[in-house]
Amino acid sequence: MKFLHAADIHLDSPLRGLERYEFAPVEQIRGATRSAFENLIQHAIQERVDFLLIAGDLYDGDWPDYNTGLFFARQMGRLREAGIPVFLIRGNHDAESRLTRELRLPENVRVFPTKEAGAHRLEDLGVAIHGRSFATAAVTENLAASFPQAVPGWLNIGLLHTSATGFEGHENYAPCSLADLESKRYDYWALGHVHVRTELKPGEPWIVFPGNLQGRHARETGPKGAALVTVENGRIASVEHRPMDVVRWAQSKIDATGCESVEDVMALAQGALEEESGRAGGRLLAVRILLRGACNAHSRIAAKPEQFLNQLRAVANDLGRIWLEQARFETSADPRGEASAAREDALGRLLAEARFHWDDPVELAKLAAELEPLKKKLPAALLEELRLDDPARLRDLLADAEQLLLPRLLATDASA
Repeated sequence: MKFLHAADIHLDSPLRGLERYEFAPVEQIRGATRSAFENLIQHAIQERVDFLLIAGDLYDGDWPDYNTGLFFARQMGRLREAGIPVFLIRGNHDAESRLTRELRLPENVRVFPTKEAGAHRLEDLGVAIHGRSFATAAVTENLAASFPQAVPGWLNIGLLHTSATGFEGHENYAPCSLADLESKRYDYWALGHVHVRTELKPGEPWIVFPGNLQGRHARETGPKGAALVTVENGRIASVEHRPMDVVRWAQSKIDATGCESVEDVMALAQGALEEESGRAGGRLLAVRILLRGACNAHSRIAAKPEQFLNQLRAVANDLGRIWLEQARFETSADPRGEASAAREDALGRLLAEARFHWDDPVELAKLAAELEPLKKKLPAALLEELRLDDPARLRDLLADAEQLLLPRLLATDASA
């Protein structure tokens, strides 16, 4: 026997604000939740699963029109034709009180009640499925406590939308402890609400968050999908993650430390994008790049960040099926000295002279004394933050000033 466990589908999630991203594949990303759900239905049919579980947040909220409900009903019709029943609960996003529109669903779909935990028994399989939906968007009571004890001799499954013991970035809805869940003597807890795939307990009982079906933004990275559960001799034999997503989100942190040129940095970025694209398995890759590290290429990147960003976009375009969602440049000058500091012209001599003074305690003390008239004019709160009497702090402020001024000086110098 096999079944699929999915959650947090957020069908037709609006993904507002995509238009402000230049070159964003808006239609592909907007349609991703539907495509991922179609993948789930196709997978259920191909695997010939005995039933499908949806642990809340099927919808992202009330439908703007009936198209979302009609799409879902069509997909349920496909499962009905394949003889696959569906059991679902409502979560905080699609709670009973939030949905004002309603459509009659095919008879193979069962929705669990909100006032108490309900149960459906599959007599031919010896399976009892217990579940309870959210009545409102913010349920703070322990719903697990209302679930009945396991049916003796049957495979028992609990279907619950919950924050469980608590997860960062998720509202604390229907909280419960592992002991609360274990006390029911179920074989499997099919949980929803947490978007990161998590096995709270791998076995006797299995307590599983499958994660959401499709990542929707840059914080929801990596493979997204559902859990395929195999049952043998009345016990859970395996729980496998099956990817269903059609757009894969990734964050690529690139360490440019020691890079001598922009070309060196671009080569690193290309290698990182190739790796991420390989992991995406042919899906559209939406990637956010964070470039860090002390390098001699810093001044050129900082002087013309837009040019560098578009060079990265060109690399992504050339690799294919990659959208560079965002790039942040947090590089810094190489403390060993950028090439510009070794220059023999006036700019090079100025930088060398400045850095000599930073490392000389006497010169730093002189600079601190010269700043006394300025200190008298500054607000007390700002003075406290600047800490100009601290030589180490003064050295850091001078380094920060170079980081701001050097790219502008180099840019001016290059255009001369």
